Amino acid sequence: MMKQEMNKVKVYLASPFFNEEQIDRVQRVEKALESNPYVGEFFSPRLEQLTHLTMYTAEWADAVYRNDVKHVDWADVIVAVIDYEGETELHGVRHGHVDSGTAFEIGYAIAKGKPVIIVHEKSGVVNLMISQSCHAYLESAEAVADYHFIDMPNMPFTGDVM
Repeated sequence: MMKQEMNKVKVYLASPFFNEEQIDRVQRVEKALESNPYVGEFFSPRLEQLTHLTMYTAEWADAVYRNDVKHVDWADVIVAVIDYEGETELHGVRHGHVDSGTAFEIGYAIAKGKPVIIVHEKSGVVNLMISQSCHAYLESAEAVADYHFIDMPNMPFTGDVM
């Protein structure tokens, strides 16, 4: 997706998209990025499926990995959706956790010195490695549409961590 204007950021959108709920969520975040006046371009792996390769083969896995890493390198900022159906039990309570691919993309981005904006629409405990490394914590796709990606306000996570 590209808007031809200067002084806008390039965004990598990390998100699980394994079921209808996740696809709906990432589509809403994609639309929010499209409408955000500070976003020039974004890359969403969901939209770049490399359909010319046979899914789940070694060739496909290598190409997807390399393409995603290349685009994290390309991006100015990473927006990462951490809602996922996986669960972890902590102190007798089950909590959702981040998709492992999304977690890798967040960690790689942090290692490359890129700011990470977390989108977490579901409530619950957040892993401390995510909460402590994020530049901003947003609770909706609408907040992504309104976020000032040029000024990059710091909006730390303030909830419970595990």
